[in-house]
Amino acid sequence: MIAIIDYGMGNLHSVSKAVERLGFEALVTSDEKEILAADGAILPGVGAFGDAMENLRVTGLEETVRKYAASGKPLLGICLGMQLLFDRSEEYGDHRGLGLLPGSVVRFQGSYKVPHMGWNRLEAKRGSALLEGTGNGHVYFVHSYHVLPDREEDLLAVTDYHQPVSAVVGRDNVYGMQFHPEKSGEAGMRLLRNFLELAESTAAV
Repeated sequence: MIAIIDYGMGNLHSVSKAVERLGFEALVTSDEKEILAADGAILPGVGAFGDAMENLRVTGLEETVRKYAASGKPLLGICLGMQLLFDRSEEYGDHRGLGLLPGSVVRFQGSYKVPHMGWNRLEAKRGSALLEGTGNGHVYFVHSYHVLPDREEDLLAVTDYHQPVSAVVGRDNVYGMQFHPEKSGEAGMRLLRNFLELAESTAAV
């Protein structure tokens, strides 16, 4: 079973339906016991970083997500959910994140259009089971802030938007995708399937 973590901010329905379309059981939940019992967990997110962290704190899910990450089972952050995995964000102030991966979230700077919105090609930076079979597929982005990981080895794939932009990150059992895989066609669904199969194989060990 895959837990879709409900903290009041996220595209819960579209993510859960995508998981089910791929043949896996999804449960949208804010219950700690249900989350910790899941084979894999997804932290979605739409909105502002500070509001999301406040919701996680108020609901008690901040510690739940940390406990889940510490369990060794696969955790995936999507869009804002990926940004929350990092130490801090400068979105509308200076906000502390979950600190599961070291790095910062900063706003795009330049004379180009912000937000970054549309289909962009992925470029793998290193091998990962999460990227298997995706080649250099195109996925769909909508974001004004992007992640600067402290450790280059945590960067699994980038895209180009006037600069290299962190698209897929991961270390050990913690992963993130800046784009929405459930809205990203064949490549996005393959990436999501890879995560779900990773969770399934981890549960079988």
